[in-house]
Amino acid sequence: MPTVLPPSLAPGPATKPRLDTALVWLMALTCGLVVANIYYNQPLLAAIGRTFHVSDSRASLIATATQVGYTLGMLLVVPLGDMLERKRLILWMILGAAGCLGAAALAPSFPMLAGASVLLGICSAVPQLLLPMAAHLAPEADRGRIVGRIMSGLLIGILLSRTVSGFVGAHLGWRVVFEGAAALMLALAALLAWRLPQDQPHFTGTYASLMRSLGTLVRELPALRRSALVGASIFAAFSVFWTTLTFYLESPAYHYGSDVAGFFGLVGAMGALAAPLAGGLADRRGPRYAITAGIALALAAYLLLGLAGGWLAGLVLGVILLDVGVQSAHISNQTLVFSLRPEARSRLNTVYMTGYFTGGSLGSLAGGWTWMHFGWPGVCVLGGLFMALALAIHRSYGSPAAVPTTGA
Repeated sequence: MPTVLPPSLAPGPATKPRLDTALVWLMALTCGLVVANIYYNQPLLAAIGRTFHVSDSRASLIATATQVGYTLGMLLVVPLGDMLERKRLILWMILGAAGCLGAAALAPSFPMLAGASVLLGICSAVPQLLLPMAAHLAPEADRGRIVGRIMSGLLIGILLSRTVSGFVGAHLGWRVVFEGAAALMLALAALLAWRLPQDQPHFTGTYASLMRSLGTLVRELPALRRSALVGASIFAAFSVFWTTLTFYLESPAYHYGSDVAGFFGLVGAMGALAAPLAGGLADRRGPRYAITAGIALALAAYLLLGLAGGWLAGLVLGVILLDVGVQSAHISNQTLVFSLRPEARSRLNTVYMTGYFTGGSLGSLAGGWTWMHFGWPGVCVLGGLFMALALAIHRSYGSPAAVPTTGA
């Protein structure tokens, strides 16, 4: 049970700061720039492997390490957003990310780079603090639109980070990518210190009771368990592709460099455009229908990638279908999660996103291993299997009637 603080220590009456358009865009920009820290390394994996004389499979562990760190950050740090003042917590995490990026740029060995990548992932969980913060500060009538706009910034950051790092890495070297990202985090921290409002917490218990409440939500909400498993499978399939794409493009099939691998981030950015469309579909037909449609689209993408991925046009079309399908399913799945218990959205988000990125870590690890042993056909089969698993869980776990069909 949460403990009650003495009046002198308890938070004062909540007064919501004004959430104007400029602040919303700043939050979207922050989400995009910070989450990019996790994905800069993906187009650079082959170059990192050459620097440290390790195999492609071992180099892919860097991508896995950042996603493992991000998962740990969501599980262990993000719940503190209900307990500590969010602005201060966000600033400390961004400064920590800057330090980790600097350490990655200077890493003298592969294990040092892997360790810095885990810590970087932990410090880059900032978007999962900003999204509940925006939901809290937004007027009820505009909440969905505002959260959707900030989520678009997150999705664009995920995809365009690969374009930037691939181009810079090909022309200036992979270490310069991390050096530039570190400077960017310092500038962002200064901007947020000036512009981001304070957001006082409401939870007055201990960290232990806060963490125990996560288990209570998991036990009491079967729909939350299902959504976390579906999200994990979806993101595993997504990570299988993006972790191995740079290896495929540098293989004899294409002979391209990391700049072309990064260019595919621009192609995949079309997935971000699917976010408002997915929200509209979820509003009209319910989240379950929209999730099914997104998974079906991603399954079709892997079929196309397996059959026509050896041609550039087939690869580009497959990337578009995969990203639109994955982002549509994810946004709709998260809409369903937020509708389960509005007073606990931050912790619901922690549970869901922890499952989501656990799947992403597994997908990166399995994708690197599959590429080494079975090549591109094996990668496409593995991605399709993860998507088929997501569809099976979504359609068979729990009763559709028990799941809300309206957003938060």
